Amino acid sequence: MFTIYHNTRCSKSRQTLTLLEEHTKLSGQKISVVEYLKKPITIEKIKYLLSQLDCSAIGMMRTKEPLFKQLNLKSADEYTLIKAMFDNPKLIERPIVSNGYKAIIGRPPENINTLF
Repeated sequence: MFTIYHNTRCSKSRQTLTLLEEHTKLSGQKISVVEYLKKPITIEKIKYLLSQLDCSAIGMMRTKEPLFKQLNLKSADEYTLIKAMFDNPKLIERPIVSNGYKAIIGRPPENINTLF
């Protein structure tokens, strides 16, 4: 089963979902779509995704988002960055696709091909 952390307003996220749907149509696997702006991700889930992505919190963040600068997060510690993503889900890079063991940021969408 694949899970995509999806923002419907983002073209890259929509492209990634289409690519994922094409793959799962062939393999018969299911997709869970999490619209994280409507249903925020818990701190525990953010930490879990970070472990699947094998990156630090800054690697999962939209650092060019104006809110990132407004919150002065450039030199923030790991916990502060995770809490900022929990409090402000739009800071989470999108989309993220997980196969349950490993996760990939779908920028560009073709990045997710490594999960198949």
